[in-house]
Amino acid sequence: MALDNLVVTPPPHLKSKEQTAIAMRDVLIALAPISIAALVAFTYNALFNMAVCVGSAMFFEWAVRKMRKKKVTLSDGSAAVTGLLLALLLPAKIHWLNMIIASFVAVVIAKELLGGLGRNLFNPALFGFVFIWIGSGFLASWTGHLGFLPGGFDGVQAATPLAYLKQGLEGPVPSYAALLFANYGGAISEVGCFWVLLGGGYLLYRKVINWVIPTTILATVFILAYILGSDGLYQILAGGVMLGAFFMATDWVTSPINRWGQVVFGLIIGILIVLIRVYGAPSGAVAYSILIGNAFVPLLDKVFKPKRFGEVVAA
Repeated sequence: MALDNLVVTPPPHLKSKEQTAIAMRDVLIALAPISIAALVAFTYNALFNMAVCVGSAMFFEWAVRKMRKKKVTLSDGSAAVTGLLLALLLPAKIHWLNMIIASFVAVVIAKELLGGLGRNLFNPALFGFVFIWIGSGFLASWTGHLGFLPGGFDGVQAATPLAYLKQGLEGPVPSYAALLFANYGGAISEVGCFWVLLGGGYLLYRKVINWVIPTTILATVFILAYILGSDGLYQILAGGVMLGAFFMATDWVTSPINRWGQVVFGLIIGILIVLIRVYGAPSGAVAYSILIGNAFVPLLDKVFKPKRFGEVVAA
């Protein structure tokens, strides 16, 4: 074979227009168990939230790409995944305007303007969630209510398991079994870790994600919590640790490429989750930790840069 017939191009060399769409379809399938559980628990409230978040996320992606004269990519399913994840992060009782604002921030700012699909630095759904979460707290200090409208952000339906753990509240503390199958405090995704694990197992089976990041996060939270005098098992079952570990920290774009980079990434997130929960406020710890971890990804990719094919160490 003549060498002058070879064409040299920059990576990636394996390209498929269908790859993103297939991966997003698998994520939607994986989110089905927790979504169905949320619908059973919160009925029309959960359905309304999912419809508003998914619909507005898809609309904003269509609109912003049209305005920027770029190809509309709704068919790849990424906007639908962002919208559904955002809905699962939110409580059942939240004003529709807050959901639309969160979708706008997630899709237009975090996804499209801060890099675009495949180049965004932060997880869009978490970015949108944290925006309205911080905005709600800021407005509460000025207006006396949470949310962008009065009564617009009812963060919890009852005392969350983490509140019991953190503040030592009196009353029946949710059991491990309840946290696995039927706990209704906090976000609508916090209805049982078992349903998240089902979806996470499916993603691992389909090889959409690998085991490194979820395992590192869960092991770090479990061990460090016990070191600091907290219940490690309760910490990984309560709140959004499972959802964050399997569905958000593993996002291809906002997580490291190299295996050791993924380990350090998982350690950063796990350590931050425990420190924020133990020494700060329990709510939002997973979201903050993953977004902070996202900010370290470019550095981790640089530090743990894989060797080029054929590269050898100089003698």
